[in-house]
Amino acid sequence: MDSSRGPSLYPLHRCKTLHIVGVEFMVDNLRKHVRSCGLIKKVDLVITSPLFRTMQTAVGVFGGEGYTDRMDAVPLMVANAGNSGRPAISSLDCPPIVAVELCREHLIESDEDVLWKANIRETKEELEARGTTFMNWLWMRKEKEIAIVTHSGFLFHALSAFGNDCHPLVKKEICKRFANCELRSMVIVDKSMSGSDASTTNYPGKIPPGPDLPSDVVGENNMKKDVPNSVFS
Repeated sequence: MDSSRGPSLYPLHRCKTLHIVGVEFMVDNLRKHVRSCGLIKKVDLVITSPLFRTMQTAVGVFGGEGYTDRMDAVPLMVANAGNSGRPAISSLDCPPIVAVELCREHLIESDEDVLWKANIRETKEELEARGTTFMNWLWMRKEKEIAIVTHSGFLFHALSAFGNDCHPLVKKEICKRFANCELRSMVIVDKSMSGSDASTTNYPGKIPPGPDLPSDVVGENNMKKDVPNSVFS
């Protein structure tokens, strides 16, 4: 059978679920969505680009509720951060949020940036390579459901390296540009068996000794064990 024409099976522990957000604005609407669909309770980790608007979106969408000085925790974001006019956001009851250079935008604007090169803009090939490095880094992490908040330009080039073994329409679905604050959930699969943890849900079972007898024969044999031999002699 040609497996490319039908569904494929992969062990669950060799997969990770990614919830990818292309950033601009409309944070409030997306925040309501991730709560109404239950996604906020599933995400183990949030990865964001280190640029301000992506961090602001990551905290606004996946952060805790409003912060007050009486809370026994520091705020994830202070009030009016970046002249946003938004209230402080609590760090309570939300997944960890980590800023990562690998998933930042391709246009580098400051010589203080780690990836900055004087008078040189990162090429398409370099951007795709960085995207592949980022996906490999994600795969090696222990978390199984990860939210990624980054720039649509980075995502367009980074995801273009994937889906070549899929139907063209699936490839298009993976690689198309993200709309304003769009969220897509995808699965990455370990086909090489690199960095995969043991399953937490599989059960090895046990095959009973002897031949695989029909159920009526098994029932008769069990009955003989429970009755004195003289009854069947």
